[in-house]
Amino acid sequence: MFQLFHLSQGKGASLQQQLREQIAGAILNGNIPLQKPLPSSRKMAQQLNVARNTVVIAYEHLLDDGYIIAKERCGYFVNPDILNGKVKVEIQDPNSDVKINGNAPDWQQRFKLNPSNQCNVIKPKDWQNYDYPFIYGQFDSSMFPTVNWRECCKDAVSGPAINEWAADRFDKDDPLLIEQIRTRLLPRRGVWASADEILVTVGAQQALYMLVKLLLDKNSTIGLEEPGYVDIRNIASLNPSKIKSIPVDSDGMLVGDVLSDCDLVYTTPSHQCPSTVTMPLERRYQLLQQASDEDFIIIEDDYESETNFNSNPIPALKSLDENDRVIYVGSLSKTLAPGLRLGYIVGPAEFIKEARALRRLILRHPAANNQRSVALFLERGYHDSLIMNIMRNYQTRWRAMDEALTKYLPESHDQPTFGGSCYWVKGPENLDAGQLQQLAREQSILIEAGEIHFLQQPAAKNYFRLGFSSIATDKIEPGIKKLAELIHSIV
Repeated sequence: MFQLFHLSQGKGASLQQQLREQIAGAILNGNIPLQKPLPSSRKMAQQLNVARNTVVIAYEHLLDDGYIIAKERCGYFVNPDILNGKVKVEIQDPNSDVKINGNAPDWQQRFKLNPSNQCNVIKPKDWQNYDYPFIYGQFDSSMFPTVNWRECCKDAVSGPAINEWAADRFDKDDPLLIEQIRTRLLPRRGVWASADEILVTVGAQQALYMLVKLLLDKNSTIGLEEPGYVDIRNIASLNPSKIKSIPVDSDGMLVGDVLSDCDLVYTTPSHQCPSTVTMPLERRYQLLQQASDEDFIIIEDDYESETNFNSNPIPALKSLDENDRVIYVGSLSKTLAPGLRLGYIVGPAEFIKEARALRRLILRHPAANNQRSVALFLERGYHDSLIMNIMRNYQTRWRAMDEALTKYLPESHDQPTFGGSCYWVKGPENLDAGQLQQLAREQSILIEAGEIHFLQQPAAKNYFRLGFSSIATDKIEPGIKKLAELIHSIV
């Protein structure tokens, strides 16, 4: 029986937890006979070379969970009740006359959509192993407030907290989280909203998907920034609506006649994706006025607005909107962590009502325990402290990146005025950034080719994006130097 179990100090979980999980797995797989006692704690500990107490605690947990039962003077045995209701898989006799003849379906003919065929930004899973990870959208674990986050998660699963969130809320969000979004997050951007004008989402991604579903049909046109955010383009392309490219200049998305036939306009005014430019106040007013005059709706994706290095940030479009023309999308991915998948929509109560009904059909609501953990993190001021820490670190890297690019790739970039966590770089005209990306990776440098952000073809191939959220400051200058040397060697 001992060969079923293999414990390791390097697996992350404690030895006791590993042993408990492996015994439970062996029981469920039928590898331990019902009539045979488990080895004594002393014998098991000797065979596995662990402390006897490790085995004792594992057995106690298995006993409490109903996997094993104790028989007086005989030891521990598998609880037969744990296997009740489990399907027994029987291998069909090849000589049997009972056979199912037929063919598997042709799935490609069945699909009405093929989202897997779309081009997406793909980030290496092992990006942390590279010397110079100029990769966008990943967080620096050294800045994550582990102790504070653990405290909030622990308190979110206390007895009273569980009683609050464990019941089925159907389509309701955590009231504490809604209050924190309303009173802490939104006022930073000059936005004031009531509770019925806010909906929590599984990241900004789900928010955008629902917005497109609710506001577009075959007769609709959505205006998207060019270059722009890849995922909103892919989401919109799954609908029968028309997509129109709206050029971006040094002040962000253009306004005027180019928007005249749009029903819905998506924009990233605070930190344009991917060019990083910020839309000035005058153009924001022009956009709002045109939306009112020509009756279209604006989706404001205010991503990375928290990482602002300007002492007088431009207020969000939503804060300037007096005619309910702007639907605001926010996210905690860039400050907390992208894996938490928590965002929110702010819009007129009439719209939020429909979005809530649609969300209920998709997943009812984001996990209530996660909502409570984030709510506590916000309420206790930990998020405000985290933002200050991120801004201090990012601003140092922001300057280091600007200095290195100015030194090794002069005239390749403009420093983002709003802040953020990346630079949009224009290489020599004959540079193929896709090729550069592959060659740089071979030298342990990660960059992101920019061609994917362009809808219009043929797309410019000499742009690429350099993120600095995941790279140490002292790595920036040598990394840019190596990248510049590589560019000069291939053009």
